[in-house]
Amino acid sequence: MQNHTIPAMADQRPVLYTYFRSSCSARVRIALNLKGIDYVARTVNLLRQEHRSDSYTGKNPNGLLPFLVVDGQGLSQSVAILEYLDERFPQKPLLPSDSLQRASVRAIVGVICCDIQPLQNMRVLLALPEDQRAEHARSVIASGLAVVERMLEKTAGLFCVGDEITMADCCLIPQLYNAHRFGVNMAAMPLIRAIEERTGKLDAFRRAHWSRQPDCPQELRGSDFSR
Repeated sequence: MQNHTIPAMADQRPVLYTYFRSSCSARVRIALNLKGIDYVARTVNLLRQEHRSDSYTGKNPNGLLPFLVVDGQGLSQSVAILEYLDERFPQKPLLPSDSLQRASVRAIVGVICCDIQPLQNMRVLLALPEDQRAEHARSVIASGLAVVERMLEKTAGLFCVGDEITMADCCLIPQLYNAHRFGVNMAAMPLIRAIEERTGKLDAFRRAHWSRQPDCPQELRGSDFSR
């Protein structure tokens, strides 16, 4: 985790640098909402390469999203941010008290955040011929979610691990945005689909959805909240 001191501001609310289509940013949006933390969203347009600007990389040298300024510090990497938020703001914990369940949460988070998302993100897709991008993303997401589904057979209750929302759910649902976007067939993933349906009824997840973000183009607003 990169840690950079940011000058104090009059408004002490956390500031989240985010992009509406960024699934990594959505993980943090969900967590902030679940914990009832009011924050300021500052949008960074990835398509316009705003994340490569001097003004942004001066704050976040890796030039990626999300980036959270909280307690006068700048934090990068979504999972590190989730861990920090859970320790700093213990209300609505995102990790179970049981050590084995915590390990299960982190294992699911690892599959999503290490084995799926990095292989189908914008940097990877733009390096491929345009006519191969959708199929590549669809294949990576489908195979990765199949692994998650098998893991959930051992861990799931109402949500990914037991009956309480955890970091695993914060990471799973944004990955499903991309699954729908690229047309992944999830018919053989009943546990994932059930969790998606349950979280889709919760305000914290609905407000974090890409179609409700301030930088979402008008023509895309009002989309199905499960997609």
